[in-house]
Amino acid sequence: MHISDFSLSRLPRIEFGSGALAKLPLIARGYGSRALLVTGAGSLKSSPFWPRVTDGLHAQGISWLHLTVPGEPSPQMVDEAVRALRTEAIDVVIGIGGGSALDAAKAIAGLLKPGNSVMDHLEGVGPELPYSGPATPFIAVPTTAGTGSEATKNAVLSVQGADGFKKSFRDEKLVAEVALVDPDLLATCPPAVIAANGMDAFTQLLESYVSSRAGPLTDSLAWGGMKAARDGLLALYASASDGTARARMAYAALVSGITLAQVGLGSVHGLAAPLGAFFPIPHGVACGTLVATATRINIAALRAREPEHPALEKYAQVGRLLGGQGQLKQEAAHAALIDTLDTWTRELGLQALAHYGVTPADIPRIVANSRGSSMKTNPVRLEDSEIAAILAARI
Repeated sequence: MHISDFSLSRLPRIEFGSGALAKLPLIARGYGSRALLVTGAGSLKSSPFWPRVTDGLHAQGISWLHLTVPGEPSPQMVDEAVRALRTEAIDVVIGIGGGSALDAAKAIAGLLKPGNSVMDHLEGVGPELPYSGPATPFIAVPTTAGTGSEATKNAVLSVQGADGFKKSFRDEKLVAEVALVDPDLLATCPPAVIAANGMDAFTQLLESYVSSRAGPLTDSLAWGGMKAARDGLLALYASASDGTARARMAYAALVSGITLAQVGLGSVHGLAAPLGAFFPIPHGVACGTLVATATRINIAALRAREPEHPALEKYAQVGRLLGGQGQLKQEAAHAALIDTLDTWTRELGLQALAHYGVTPADIPRIVANSRGSSMKTNPVRLEDSEIAAILAARI
């Protein structure tokens, strides 16, 4: 096997396993005695896990402030939090929640010490100044299995509306010191959240597997993650009390964050950014509703323009994996992959784009704003007409 050159960016220390949440207070105490807890709007506080966190911190002599993130974080929200909290002498930021809470915590941790606006650093918006830090130590505790934010260096921030955007504040200094992944935290996830987040994680694994920057190390991680998602996603959707399914999906999401951070994503995430900026569509739903069609159009474009491209065989490998049919020829394996993704989209109840107000008239504007960093690592450069066809098929 030929081993191509690669670089591996910094990862957190990872603590994975059922009951791992119990390690949080002692880990946090290693950074000091004053913490900022960043969580979602309220589901954690009403869960049995909240007193375990707060009682544990109290037992370690840690005082804390609590900030809630009601939806996808905006630059304004991050800047307001930094202004309000800069004088609080915070030793460690602990993000506990889904991708929105973790991204908000990551951005706030990055700016508490420098104190400037996050708009200075957002990709594709404003001056794009280099980030020099220092960041406040950050501990990431995911309560959903989706974005993999616990393992990435980027905080995704959104402004919704006609002139909206969805962009990343991205730097290796923002990577969590510790990612504490406890599958038990998924037990309180409602089915719709499991569906959207699970399809986001699988899409990240598939897109990083066929990325133009993929290599043997990320391929092996993505493969194991896709196998875990194959065996865990529908089972977890059916019952959040299934401990094996929780562990599989927590692992798939974690690995998807690692692989996307190293090699990038593809056309689905290229489209998910403007969709999430212009319409009230959850990120995981955007990914889940598009992935089957985007995969079909990627495969068709590769066959037409680059029939020897290695991504064609990679797509076939995933089709065989998901279908459990290892002997399928390439074209049949492609069909099996697309069929499986279509089936998952249906069984998980993921809505079409029209449900969120997307119309055919919106397609040109979405296409024009889809060529961000994710689209650059798609295995084939799609024409505007091909990107438009992905959207048209899912309205």
